[in-house]
Amino acid sequence: MGRQSAPKQFLTYLASGAVRAYRGVGYDGAEATVVGQKIQGIAQRAAADAEASDAATSGTSVAETGAAYAIGDSLMMDAQGRAIPVTGALEVTAGATAVTSSAANGAVLEGADLPEYVFADALEASGAAGEFHEVHLRR
Repeated sequence: MGRQSAPKQFLTYLASGAVRAYRGVGYDGAEATVVGQKIQGIAQRAAADAEASDAATSGTSVAETGAAYAIGDSLMMDAQGRAIPVTGALEVTAGATAVTSSAANGAVLEGADLPEYVFADALEASGAAGEFHEVHLRR
């Protein structure tokens, strides 16, 4: 399908190692290598080590798939910088979470990034790994 996109913003990055087109780019300029990794955007073209390139950060972009998923699925990175559906719980449901802490009354819950960083939502279904589909980037 696809190969269409309408990115609204790009960031220039200096590639740290080879980066393939339509793969996730980490904040270090390297292709994503950790499942659920937080990324700065999707590479719009291949880049060699130490080459300046661009990553789409908002709007829509084509992304290479790492698994099958449905339209509307929330997406994260696999260990090869490809789009896959999230696997875990991403939110706390209101009124359904018991807090067991002696300091919980009036406390503000704080934390870091979730272990599965959602970078986009699927605009097209993927049937398998290695396909190229449009995703709506979250920013």
